[in-house]
Formats: sequence, structure tokens, C-alpha cells
Amino acid sequence: MTRRALIVALLLLGSLASTPTPAAPEGRSEAPAGQLTWAVHVTLAPTWFDPAETTGIITPFMFLYALHDALVKPMPGNAMAPSLAESWTVSPDGLSNEFVLRRGVKFHNGDFLTAEDVKFSLERYRGAASGLFKARIAGVDVLDPHRIRIRFKQQWPDFLTFYGTMATGAGWIVPKKYVERVGDDGFKKAPVGAGPYKFVSFTPGVELVVEAHEQYWRKTPAVKRLVFKAIPDESTRLAMLKRGEADIAYSIRGALAEELRRTPGLTLKPNYPPGTFWLVFPEQWTDAKSPFADRRVRLATSYAIDRPAINQAETLGFSRITGSMIPHTFEFYWPAPVPTFDPQKARQLLAEAGYPNGFDAGDYYCDASYANLGEGVVNYLKAVGIRTQLRPLERAAFILQNSQKKLKNITQTASGAFGNTATRLDAFVAAGGTFTYGTYPDIEGLIGEQASEPDPKRRAAILKSIQQLIHEKAMVAPIWELAFINGHGPRVAESGLTLITNHAYSSPYEDLKLKPR
Repeated sequence: MTRRALIVALLLLGSLASTPTPAAPEGRSEAPAGQLTWAVHVTLAPTWFDPAETTGIITPFMFLYALHDALVKPMPGNAMAPSLAESWTVSPDGLSNEFVLRRGVKFHNGDFLTAEDVKFSLERYRGAASGLFKARIAGVDVLDPHRIRIRFKQQWPDFLTFYGTMATGAGWIVPKKYVERVGDDGFKKAPVGAGPYKFVSFTPGVELVVEAHEQYWRKTPAVKRLVFKAIPDESTRLAMLKRGEADIAYSIRGALAEELRRTPGLTLKPNYPPGTFWLVFPEQWTDAKSPFADRRVRLATSYAIDRPAINQAETLGFSRITGSMIPHTFEFYWPAPVPTFDPQKARQLLAEAGYPNGFDAGDYYCDASYANLGEGVVNYLKAVGIRTQLRPLERAAFILQNSQKKLKNITQTASGAFGNTATRLDAFVAAGGTFTYGTYPDIEGLIGEQASEPDPKRRAAILKSIQQLIHEKAMVAPIWELAFINGHGPRVAESGLTLITNHAYSSPYEDLKLKPR
């Protein structure tokens, strides 16, 4: 071999050695086939296709689990499963986390996943808790194409809870080169991810179509095509399920849920996300003359609501009545006393506050997909003299206006996002939180104190104190932890409902199966 030929051969070997070896999908070898169709209870919004814009609610993960992937995420049997990161370590001083990336992973456009994409995705993130990430992260270091280190300004005990669960979308990775080329708006119109399904088409507000990514690192999906159809009317969702026009229908309640349960071939599937619902009274901070600035009025509002009756009527008694905005499954949860239904006490408190004949409370804002709950609450409030008008808003609009702090009077809010007590407080109680209208100095001081407390027992005590203060001040009127009732049809062998503990929707999508014909 000549000297020149030897150099060429060595260069060729070097280039081959530096090329990532594509990861072989595990599990299935046969090609995906068939189609699954969902009747979805909310209007589809393109903002949910971009992990960077994930708010502190569960809805975006309906789509993120299909289109994208995260370094670490909840999976069946593992609340923090290694995904795009095959492993991670925490430094002895607690001031950094280092992640080792899975090699050979490709985005849908063929780009290989690298540490640069991870750094870019975290620095680009602007959703729930983004202010906390910016305040606490000292820097993100790319150590090599498959290793990345995240450094903190001080110890952050909850980092992985914020980053590796459905508390936020910060740990979900997008392709840097593609996003820089098409821009944020272009990315929402044609999202590219590393998930088990590739974007095919989107009809704004109406329908999303995705197809299997056969080189997905975990396994080749069994189902070829997934179709998500926005069907706001509940009876129409059930009718589609009965006619076979949809295979899975979300949010079927009341008499319709009973009908679903009785229908041969259909399966009723209740799910238990960490989905608490509660009433917020923004004017307790913004308007000293508002009736809701008076704690007695806020308490009267709570006493007026017959939660067990609404639960039985709407969710067949499956929901869990609660005295807290924090799910009982969350770490550091404090069991506040469960509210009681006492209309006489409600009228007494209103009279003591100077409203013996009640008052006009203005609009009652809610997500339109839970207007049924709102109707029940509004009727009970009117019965004690709190006269309010139901104002349902389509979910994307409700979330936007709520995050912009534009809602007034009474707002029926909720969250099914994962995390712990601290993550839920960050989104809804802490100053600057995505949905925080106001707070109190004693509560805010304790929130700052717990965030950096490394001792679990001391931290638990602080978080308990915060929850006690929220209860004592009657900041909110808790309603329930939702039982999310869904159904699927006879073609479905595996719906994905309840595979991931506490996740509201079908997932992981690569595990879904149709029955053989």
C-alpha cells in the first residue's frame, strides 16, 4: 500500500469511527400497521407541539409523548425513566447534574441528537417554571457530543422533579439546527422531534395526524397512524365511539358515562391524574373593595358548594373530594380539612361580611371542557346569594388569559401536571408563577426558604406550613381531585390509558396495540 493510500484508508476509518451508530429499536421487528383515532375533549392548539411553551398543566403531554422525547420522563413502572439520557449523576456537592446521552438517536429529519440540542432546548425553554430555571441554573456545559452538565448557583433539591417529570417541558428536546432554520412559528407549523411518531398534518383547532417513526430508539410503534380529532361536544364523542369513528374518547361524564359503561363492546376506563380543581379569587389581591377581599366571603363560597353531589352527578362518584390544591399523591402533601356543604353557614358568613342579601359576583371563568362542573358550582353559589354568570373559554384561550392574569371575580382553575408540592406551588402560588395572581409575604418567604433547604424533614415542615397558611387564609376554594373518565372501543387491544401511573392520556404511544383482525 502506498503512503497516500494508507493515509486515505486511515482517514476513512476515522470518519466511520466518529459516526454515531444508529440505535436499534427494541421489541418489535414487524412494520407498524393500522390507525387509532381519538375523540379529544379540547380544541387542538399548535402551542402544545412545542415543549418550550409547556404550561403547568397536563394537556401538552398528550402530544409531546407522540412527537418528542425527553432526557428523563415518566414511563410505565418508573416515574423518572432514562430516555434520551441513558444515565445521570449528581455531583457530591449537589451543585450539578451530569447526563450521558443515548447514542445514535435521530430526530425525525435525520439529524443526530447531541448535547448541543439539550443545551439549546433548556436555554430556549420559556414555559412553566422557566423563571426558576433561569434563577437557579449557573450554566450548561457541553462536555462532549454525548455528555452535558447542568450547574446550579446553589443546591436545588427539586431539579429532577422540575426537569424529569411532567411538571414542566424543560427536559424535552428539540433539534437545534432545525428550530434555528425555521424559527419558532415554523416549528409549531411543522414540528420535528425525536419521539415515536412523526408529524404529518394539522388542521388548526380540528385535527392532528402523525405516523410511526420506525427508527424510534425504544421500539418500533405497533400502530402506523394516529389521528387526534377535536370534538368539544361530549355526546358527539360518545356517538363516535359507538359508531367506530373513534377508538378512544376522552372525558365522558354523568349519564353519558353510564351509557358508555352499559354499551356492549365499549370499555369505561377511569383514570386518576394528579388533577386538582379549585376556585381562585384574584381580587383578594387586586381590589380591596371587592367582596372577595374578605376572607369570610371566600369561606362562604366554599361552604356553598355540595361537592359530593356534583361528584356523583358528573364523575359517578369516582372523583376524590379534597381540601387542598395539592394532590394527595404528591410528596410533602398536607391533608387539609375536607370542605363541608353548609349553605346556612355560607349565608351567615355573607351577612357578617356585610352582604345579607348576597351580591353580584360578575363572571365565573372556566375551561369550557369543564363547564359542567362550573354549572354545578354556579347554581350552588346562586342558592346562597352569590350571583355569578358562567363564562366558559376554550382551553387554549383560558390558559392564555389565565397566564396573563386577565381573569377576575371567580376563576375555576386546575392542573394535572406532575411534580410535588413545591412544583404546584411554583406555578400557582409563588410570586411570578405562571398562574399566580397574588400572594402573601409570609407565604412567599417560606416558598423561598424551602426551595434551597437540603434537609428533607425541615423542608417538609416548611411546605406543611405553607399549605396550612393557604388553608387558614382561605386563599382558594378546593373542589376535588378529578377522576378522568375515558372510554375505548372494540378494536383496541391496548389503549395506553393508565399505563403511566397518574398520566391522564394514552401513553406511551409506541406501546399501543390494535386487536388482530
